[in-house]
Amino acid sequence: MLELTAQPLTREAFAPFGDVIDTRGADFFPINAGRTKRYHDLAKVETLGEEARALISIFVSQPVEVPLTLDFLERHPQGSQAFVPLHEERFLVVVAPPGDKIDPSEVRAFVTDGRQGVNYRAGTWHAIQSVLEREGEFLVVDRGGAGNNCDEHPLAVRVTLD
Repeated sequence: MLELTAQPLTREAFAPFGDVIDTRGADFFPINAGRTKRYHDLAKVETLGEEARALISIFVSQPVEVPLTLDFLERHPQGSQAFVPLHEERFLVVVAPPGDKIDPSEVRAFVTDGRQGVNYRAGTWHAIQSVLEREGEFLVVDRGGAGNNCDEHPLAVRVTLD
């Protein structure tokens, strides 16, 4: 079984897998007569393939126990998938680079601080939603359209926190 300790999520460490969605440190410009800061283009939404379109959903996830034991990772080969917590929920992020096989030496685990979201690039392997401490609501942006957009790969992983 692959043993991982989740590290704090940073833009730099997560860059090979996608985007960290966080307004802190991001550029903005004023809109709505100066009453609103628009943090523009925080993540790249990818919709590939036939009849592709972006979907906006709300996921409500039950908390997991740590150490977290996983049996598989999944990927969405035809589109990115973004998760943005709506109420400062912390969650675990387990990822591996795109490819047909997963190299266990390239699997990484991160823990968000509750204000960060993630956008998995198309084809990036990742764990299922793993919210910590309490039920979590997430704004999810991903791909809809024709074709299979979810693959699973068996992999035994155990994730702990520092």
